[in-house]
Amino acid sequence: MEDYAWIVEYFPQGKPSDPKKEPLVQLVGHQFFTLLEASVLRDITVSVGHKVFIGKDQRKDIEKIKGRISYSELTPSAKENLSGVVKSIVTEREAEYINFLNKAGSISMRVHQLELLPGIGKKNLETILNERDKKPFESFADLKARVHAIPDPTFPFVHRIISELEGKEKHYLFLRPPMHY
Repeated sequence: MEDYAWIVEYFPQGKPSDPKKEPLVQLVGHQFFTLLEASVLRDITVSVGHKVFIGKDQRKDIEKIKGRISYSELTPSAKENLSGVVKSIVTEREAEYINFLNKAGSISMRVHQLELLPGIGKKNLETILNERDKKPFESFADLKARVHAIPDPTFPFVHRIISELEGKEKHYLFLRPPMHY
């Protein structure tokens, strides 16, 4: 369950298709990247990229969680805002992603988990593995300094997470696989 989420879309007057005209937001969860839709408390102004508390007690911005939504239910604007918001989450949770780099292993005889990240092919994989064997990575800055082929260390994570949200992946590294009924 998510305690915090980031706003990727804001409808101050509600969605045009909704009969009840209440302020709504589309959110992405901070911990599990859960996509949600929620109503905003009256007389509260929120904005895209804003992190809000959505847990059980004393919400300041969110009235109620209306439910989970799928990637396809995000507005085009929300999809456009998603990469910047996911980058903020990855940056805030840097230690977890650096830990993933330091501990990732093989999925099979031919595929390593790190190869599933966009921009990391066989050559970069070898460099990353050699560098982490010398000394575990300490931060994104450390990764960037030691693996020059990755100019933005958040890029592989952000794009992989969005691809998993879209449901395009066979293996899920950072999200729970979608349930198909």
